[in-house]
Amino acid sequence: MSFPILTPKEAAAMIKNGDVLGLSGFTAAGSPKVITEALAARAEKEHEAGRPFKVDIFTGASTNRWADGALARANAIGRRTPYQNTPDLRLRINSHDAHYFDLHLSELAQKFRYGFYGEMDWAILEVAEVFDNGEVVLGTGVGNVPTYVQHAKHVFLELNEKLPREMYGLHDIYMPLDPPNRREIPVFKPSDRVGSPVVKIDPAKIAGVVYSDRYDGIKGFTELDDSTLQIGANVCGFLISEMKAGRIPKTFLPLQSGVGNVANAVLYGLAAAKEIPRFEMYTEVIQDAVIELMKMDRCKFGSTCALTVSDKTESEILHNLDFFRERLVLRPSEISNSPEVIRRLGVIAMNTALEADIFGCINSTHVLGTRMMNGIGGSGDFTRNGYISIFSCPSITKGGKISNIVPMCSHIDHTEHSVDVIITEQGVADLRGLDAVQRAESIIANCAHPSYRPLLQEYLKLGKSGNIPHSLEASLAFHTSFKATGDMHDVDWSRYGF
Repeated sequence: MSFPILTPKEAAAMIKNGDVLGLSGFTAAGSPKVITEALAARAEKEHEAGRPFKVDIFTGASTNRWADGALARANAIGRRTPYQNTPDLRLRINSHDAHYFDLHLSELAQKFRYGFYGEMDWAILEVAEVFDNGEVVLGTGVGNVPTYVQHAKHVFLELNEKLPREMYGLHDIYMPLDPPNRREIPVFKPSDRVGSPVVKIDPAKIAGVVYSDRYDGIKGFTELDDSTLQIGANVCGFLISEMKAGRIPKTFLPLQSGVGNVANAVLYGLAAAKEIPRFEMYTEVIQDAVIELMKMDRCKFGSTCALTVSDKTESEILHNLDFFRERLVLRPSEISNSPEVIRRLGVIAMNTALEADIFGCINSTHVLGTRMMNGIGGSGDFTRNGYISIFSCPSITKGGKISNIVPMCSHIDHTEHSVDVIITEQGVADLRGLDAVQRAESIIANCAHPSYRPLLQEYLKLGKSGNIPHSLEASLAFHTSFKATGDMHDVDWSRYGF
């Protein structure tokens, strides 16, 4: 190998306070693991010596405990985008120790190329193989790597010995031209490969190679409970009914699914839904459930940005690449989440909500309207452009003290214009073609928990006029009641003059 071999500590020593870093990966999949950990240790020593040390972090999506986690614990993150999910970073964001700006995942790469966010000092990539000409084979996640290596002044490569060289051919690296020279992205079915199996880097930029030997460290999902299983069954039932009604072709359409237990339950539900034919996925993450569906020959192909799978499943994939290479392709996020391609393919979008309001708006990001949870991620990319946009969540959480169906969302990420269907374990509210009051009646009757339906029905009567009959005085009463007493059931509409 013609590039310098460095230790993580040696690489971290070359990064300065205030530098801008672009990290590989998308979720924990394919994110750096050892240089960022060493950088966090260095930041702690700098802080102990009374010197400032923070870096700006641009990623594909969330990262892992060795990147966002370690750097946040060291209070070493200045600016951060576009998505995160580690508890330590969440605390820094909500206390304003880190300056986080949320962004649709499809937008970051192109906006960086436009010059909106300044320059980049370092790109840190996890790779499976390095060639002397600067070409690299990426790991289990792509994210915004093609843009970052183009714009970074210097590049570090983390050569992960857990990743076999046989990963060559699993990736499809394509970067569109920028306006006014952009043409169509030539993806016309999920399995189309339109780019290169490698990322091409100017060899002069490569400052060194650091060895690592770790899986992505993604935990398996908790056991599915009755509520999440019923949500999965309800989603599958809805899709089957749409096929029978002729609103989804009998050959079916590609699926997208978000991350988490509810999304995983929906995917597992597809295993038993024999009325749905073998299908493809065009999505941003592939989870354990999809791998199981591939082994069962229910999912015949998956286009994704990342393999967001448990360590056990990651090992299984990497030891059976001949099987999975014909069934998987990993793309940059501006392709996996491209509104153009999503709309063209007719992708059915299935995402999860923190809360939904009775008029069809969705909060994906902020607890009680103020505390950032994770970020909007790619849900907006798929929701706004999907063939059908589905949001699902349990009707209640915290033992029933929180209703996830509320009079008004405390923060809105997706307006009623983008939401076609809301599904809980209680049932399905098909909102297509309904006015505001009709949407509210459907959501209350079909999605709200029975213990909250009377309160929501009473709220709907409070609004005296207007297209969307909100009561401005009482619209956030569920949330203020929870803050005051710990239970949304304690709402008393008479407190608001009714």
